[in-house]
Amino acid sequence: MAKKLTSRSENYSQWYNELVVSAGLAETSAVRGSMVIKPYGYSIWEKMQHVLDDMFKETGHENAYFPLFIPKSFFSKEANHVEGFAKECAVVTHYRLKNDEKGGIIVDPDAKLEEELIVRPTSETIIWDTYRKWIQSYRDLPLLVNQWANVVRWEMRTRLFLRTAEFLWQEGHTAHATREEAIKEAETMLDVYADFAEKYMGVPVLKGIKSPNERFAGAVETYCIEALMQDGKALQAGTSHFLGQNFAKAFDVTFLNKENKLEHVWATSWGVSTRLIGALIMAHSDDNGLVLPPKLAPIQVVIVPIYRKEEEREAISQYVKEIVAELRAKGISVKYDDRDSFKPGYKFNEWELKGVPVRLAVGPRDMQNNTVEVARRDTLEKEMLHRENIAAKVENLLEQIQKNIYQKALDFREENTFKVDTWDDFKAQIEKGGFVWAHWDGTPETEQKIKDETKATIRLIPLGEGTETGKCIFTGNSSKGRVVFAKAY
Repeated sequence: MAKKLTSRSENYSQWYNELVVSAGLAETSAVRGSMVIKPYGYSIWEKMQHVLDDMFKETGHENAYFPLFIPKSFFSKEANHVEGFAKECAVVTHYRLKNDEKGGIIVDPDAKLEEELIVRPTSETIIWDTYRKWIQSYRDLPLLVNQWANVVRWEMRTRLFLRTAEFLWQEGHTAHATREEAIKEAETMLDVYADFAEKYMGVPVLKGIKSPNERFAGAVETYCIEALMQDGKALQAGTSHFLGQNFAKAFDVTFLNKENKLEHVWATSWGVSTRLIGALIMAHSDDNGLVLPPKLAPIQVVIVPIYRKEEEREAISQYVKEIVAELRAKGISVKYDDRDSFKPGYKFNEWELKGVPVRLAVGPRDMQNNTVEVARRDTLEKEMLHRENIAAKVENLLEQIQKNIYQKALDFREENTFKVDTWDDFKAQIEKGGFVWAHWDGTPETEQKIKDETKATIRLIPLGEGTETGKCIFTGNSSKGRVVFAKAY
């Protein structure tokens, strides 16, 4: 068994890195800054995909796929967009290799592309060039499209799931006839992300809009959800952008309205990525390993037999076979771990590390008493349950665990949310961590100075909060309301 994890209190960053590898979620690859997502980690992503894909389709969206390579000239059409991504782009310049005189391989200098290709950092440009051909009339709108894809943003300082040069995500791109309809779409998708984070991931989130300094490159408005991790840092868990007519004008995407007049369409884009797996780990897990919400756990129940003789093993297997069938009939994913090369204690530790929500243990005495030992991962509590109606009891326990995981994270966020009114209090609290609600004068200059001095950024300007006038913590100038600051991933 792997060595014991570094504790969160001792070194949170090291704890996270060790856990991702030890639990078999991902590992670094031969390509610097990139990761291999291992089967157990990818199965979590598959569950996320499945749920989100259903949510997208329920709101009227369809899936499509667009090219990985984007002509460099496309990026020059939207100035803010290219400025925002220029330093992160991987560029393809040649299309062929050849053998050199020494027997090695070199890039063929005669195979230079006429126009360099950008490896997709995000797809607005290639998609809006395509939409120009798809949209002619108001009858073609709204156009509601999503794609599941990989993207490349050239990162030098990386961390598995949280920040890698290549990662997996979905990106929605929609076109609308009116500004109001596009804004409603951006807000709707923000709500979809928030519902997913809270109801499936068990992660409470704040909803709001980004400040100008933090806004997506090329957007008019960026909506976001922000979560608080156990080390007091914020993590942006999803964004939804109102793009106005910026990309439509850049790529000349127009339509004939009902009055037979030509207009540019209104646009949105929105996305979440494999970063959500990082959020899942950091929001819930403990020093013993992963703590996974049942709704996204690849294995919801593991059953471990306890025996000394082969005939006991066979009898337990028959006893467990019916339990497995009952659990699966309720849609519960279950694994019977009857590997004979590992002892029960090893298996207990392994499945605890992997965050399986419920563990059942069955031995000869349990069969005699018609009972099952049940252990829950979130609290590490154990109890003996009667074999009768065990599936219904486990189903109820999984619901309890899902609710408890969310409530624990919500309690943590509330305990680590603070209002401050002075610069000294702000600096002191930011150093300790948490969400800090403070007044800001609304200027990008002040926001940048605060970031330079404290490394804290405005995570969001909250939605749905009443106005509370005050004075900016940094300049003393008037403020229309509090915003949420934090150090962030």
